[in-house]
Amino acid sequence: MKINARGPEFVELDYTPMIDMTFQLIAFFMILINFSDAEADERVQLPSSTLAKPPDSSAETPIYIQMMRDGRLIMNTQVLADPEAIRPFLKAEKYLLQTKNQSEKNATIIIRAHKDAKTGMVQKIIKVCQEVGFEKFTLRAKSEVGY
Repeated sequence: MKINARGPEFVELDYTPMIDMTFQLIAFFMILINFSDAEADERVQLPSSTLAKPPDSSAETPIYIQMMRDGRLIMNTQVLADPEAIRPFLKAEKYLLQTKNQSEKNATIIIRAHKDAKTGMVQKIIKVCQEVGFEKFTLRAKSEVGY
């Protein structure tokens, strides 16, 4: 039996499976991206703090409220005039949680207040949230590494 050691002069590779797998990996990793800053609004500049640290775990049911420099609030992409204006949105969130058999007491209100915003406004936001039935709060700040 004679084996021909000389193969074809030109070998053409099919790159289709490799390209297909590359696009599948890109799609897979895009799904796994951490979207924790997805609720961040560029109009809100967080205050710096050396005591700020990243949370140990992500909030199970986060509800974002953002306060701009002038005291206006952003909730569910709506710009609102004052803390009382968030009450209907909070009631809607509470209703959605109840339809999922979850309690509003387990939801975490994440407040992102502008560094120049008035502290009293943050306290009013917390008060309105408590009146609706929410109990867990997180205040966001920009971590400042001290050396």
